[in-house]
Amino acid sequence: MQEFDKLALSLQPHYSRFNVANRLLFTGHSHQAWPDVAFDGIQEYMRVVAEQVDNKWGFGFEKTEIMREYLRTYYDDPTGNYCREQNTHVLLVSWLSALDLKNKPKIITTTGEFHSLFRQLKSLESLDIEVVYLPHEDDAALLESIKNELDDRTAAVMLSRIYFETAEINTRLPEIAQLTKKAGVPLMIDDYHGTNVVPISFKDEDMEHIYLLVGGYKYLQWGEANCFLRYPADCKLRPLITGWFAAFGRLDHPRSDGPVEFDDGDQKFATATYDPISQFRAAAVTEFFKEQGLTPKVFRNQYSAQLSYLRSLFDEQNTDDSEIVHANIRPIEESGGFLALRSPHARTLRAALLEEGIYTDARNDIIRLGPAPYTTSQQCEDVIKALFRVLKTF
Repeated sequence: MQEFDKLALSLQPHYSRFNVANRLLFTGHSHQAWPDVAFDGIQEYMRVVAEQVDNKWGFGFEKTEIMREYLRTYYDDPTGNYCREQNTHVLLVSWLSALDLKNKPKIITTTGEFHSLFRQLKSLESLDIEVVYLPHEDDAALLESIKNELDDRTAAVMLSRIYFETAEINTRLPEIAQLTKKAGVPLMIDDYHGTNVVPISFKDEDMEHIYLLVGGYKYLQWGEANCFLRYPADCKLRPLITGWFAAFGRLDHPRSDGPVEFDDGDQKFATATYDPISQFRAAAVTEFFKEQGLTPKVFRNQYSAQLSYLRSLFDEQNTDDSEIVHANIRPIEESGGFLALRSPHARTLRAALLEEGIYTDARNDIIRLGPAPYTTSQQCEDVIKALFRVLKTF
C-alpha cells in the first residue's frame, strides 16, 4: 500500500459506472473516467429541457458559471474572463482572427505543441505567415530564443505550459510572460495538461495579462465540449471570426451599421448555438470535487506520488536491452501527471495492451501511462508488469 491509495480507494466507489476499481485505465492524461454524478447531471439536463423548453439557456449559463468560478479559483485569477466553447480549436481560431497578422505576420511557437495548434499554424504558413518553431527541450534556451526572436513583426507567442508528449513543465513560463508583456506581444498558453495537475497563481506570478486555453476532456473529468479561453479583463482584441453568442445579451437591440459589438464579460470569443448538456454534466463533477475536498494541492500531491511510484516500478523492471527508456528525466516537481516512455515499439505496445483491455496511449515513439486520482498502487504495478510482459514478445 502506498500513501496515495487512501484517496484512490475512497474515490473508486464514486466511479462505479466506469468500473475503475476493476479496469486498468491509464489514459488519464487523455480521457479520465467520469464520476457517477456526471450521469446525474445528464439526467438533470433532460428534466430541465423538458420543463423549460427554450428557457433552458439560462440554466445552462448558470452551470457554465460554476465551471468558470472553479477555474478562477484554480488559477488564483479573480479578474480573468473565461469564454466557453465546444473545443479549444474554435477558440484558437477566433483568437487568431483578432491578431494583426497583416502588419505583424510572425508567430513564435515551439516544436512541442499539440496537433490543434501545430496544424493551424502550419496552415497559416500558406498565407505567408512566418511561424518560428523553437526547440522546447531546454527551458532556459527557449527563454533566450524567444527574447532573440521578438521584434516589431511579432503578432503573438504561443506555447504550452506542459508538453503533451512528455509531461515536462515549461519552468520559465512566468519569465516568458514578463518578456512578452514588456514587448507588448500577446502570449497564448496551451494548458490542457496543466489544469487540475500543476497549480499556478496568476496573481503571484504577475500573469494576469496572458491568454490561456483550458480543456475539460482530461484531468478535469468534464468530458467533451467544455473548453475555455481565458483572457484578461482589459482585453482589447476584437475577433473577426465571431458568433452571435458573443453578443447574446444584445439580441433585443436594433441592428445598426456601426462596428460589431461584444457583450461585456466572458463570451467575447464565443461562436453560436451549442448543446448545453455538457455543462450540466461538468457542473455536477465540479461540485463533486468540492464535496470530496479535492483541492489543487490534493490533486498535485496525488499525481506526483503516482508518477513517482510508476517511475520506480519501471526502473526496477527495466534492463539495458529492453528498447524502452524514459522520455522525461526531469524531477517530479518539473513534471505533469503522466509517465512518458520512449520505444520504437510504442504504438505496437499500446495496441497489444489494448487487446488485453489495458488502456494506454502512444504518440509517435512515446507510450504514455496516465493515472487518475482513483488509480491505486496495485493498478500501477499491474500496468508496468503488463508493459514488460508484452515488450518481451517483440
